[in-house]
Amino acid sequence: MREVTKTYDGAVTALDRVSLQVPRGSFLAVMGPSGSGKSTLLHCAAGLDSPTGGEVYIGGTAIGPLNETKRTMLRRDRIGFVFQSYNLLPSLTVEENITLPLRLSGASADRRWLGELVKRAGLGRMLRLRPGDLSAGEQQRAAIARALAGRPEVVFADEPTGALGPEAADEVLGLLRELVDEFAQTVVMVTHDPNAAAHAHATAVMAGGRIDRYFARPTAAELARSLVRQGAP
Repeated sequence: MREVTKTYDGAVTALDRVSLQVPRGSFLAVMGPSGSGKSTLLHCAAGLDSPTGGEVYIGGTAIGPLNETKRTMLRRDRIGFVFQSYNLLPSLTVEENITLPLRLSGASADRRWLGELVKRAGLGRMLRLRPGDLSAGEQQRAAIARALAGRPEVVFADEPTGALGPEAADEVLGLLRELVDEFAQTVVMVTHDPNAAAHAHATAVMAGGRIDRYFARPTAAELARSLVRQGAP
């Protein structure tokens, strides 16, 4: 992202000249209190929303000049998404949910890679089950496997542990970090939780639509103190 600005109704500035580069194969967390701009940053970075000014690139491809059809194809083929709500289809099995993006795009499934994902996510005995038969943490792990099925260049995770208890959250974050460290997957995660952000290689803390501080390998305590200084609850 280069000097990215996002304003709404010409008055509310959600992003104010934000520049950010995420190295390939790294795990970046984006933190900040409500209204700091972290979700807007993710939406602009992932091509879900268009910035008012500045430039956004995915792997060297400028998103801005793309029409909506090409932008949709870029998101489908090169980006994975994980959200707080798992967005699994209840009528499909876990295996069918994981492979759904591949079927929709007409891409060939890499069975060896899918098998590795299922193994890492601990879903081997659950493939024939439906999402309603899984715990919340298991559903989120299935959502992560689905996001990675097509080997995207980058995965954007928006509060992926927000609906999980501490133990399930730790399992999900451990899986994301493992995929980054062992398979050089790039992950950008938005979170309000210092404990979640501490799993990342680096954390950008936002305030007032700007990156207020950037931490390399921070502890949860350091990140919590940073939010307290901003007056976050």
